[in-house]
Amino acid sequence: MGSYDKPDFWSQKAQKEAYPARSVYKLKEMDEKFSLFRPSGGGRKVLDLGAAPGSWSLYALRKSPALDLTAVDLSPLSRDFDRGLFEGENFSFLQGDMTDPGIREAIRARGPFDLVMSDAAPATSGNRSLDTLRSLALAETALDYGERFLRGGGTLILKIFQGGQSAALLKRIQRSFESAKAFKPQACRSNSFETYFVGMKFKAAVLPKDA
Repeated sequence: MGSYDKPDFWSQKAQKEAYPARSVYKLKEMDEKFSLFRPSGGGRKVLDLGAAPGSWSLYALRKSPALDLTAVDLSPLSRDFDRGLFEGENFSFLQGDMTDPGIREAIRARGPFDLVMSDAAPATSGNRSLDTLRSLALAETALDYGERFLRGGGTLILKIFQGGQSAALLKRIQRSFESAKAFKPQACRSNSFETYFVGMKFKAAVLPKDA
């Protein structure tokens, strides 16, 4: 595998356009294809899981300044480019593990959401089987948040490492959403086995909200 230390086209573009990471262009491409954000954004609530260093949150706030955004990550967000957007009353950052009951309850209090998005990924070990299993666990957690805290008709996007039980996860999304598909943005590295699952038009909730 090639080194990720050398900035590629997308990394350099992110720096020029004042984003902390190249991952912003994955979200941008999905937004252009699936209309995730509207310029007005008024009244919409978004949950960003695995948000650090903050590119997805920053893109959402720039695209829809009036939306209400909650971001979660173990690591702090970069403040190099936000220009005060992360200090706005419509933005909340929860630093902690998204599987922690306290974080879960804090997120519940801020919902329900119109969009749940997750770019969460495990620290890779080099063992593809192990990394795929860890990615699946994060993706399942993101889907759980979507199934419990999305409004009817809402949208879910999550990152998943292909392989293992990823096909079974997509089938689960297909049961909970009217439309579900896999999509790999052009900004994904050519040697990466990551892709994204997109669920649109969340069906009426059937799971107990306190489960």
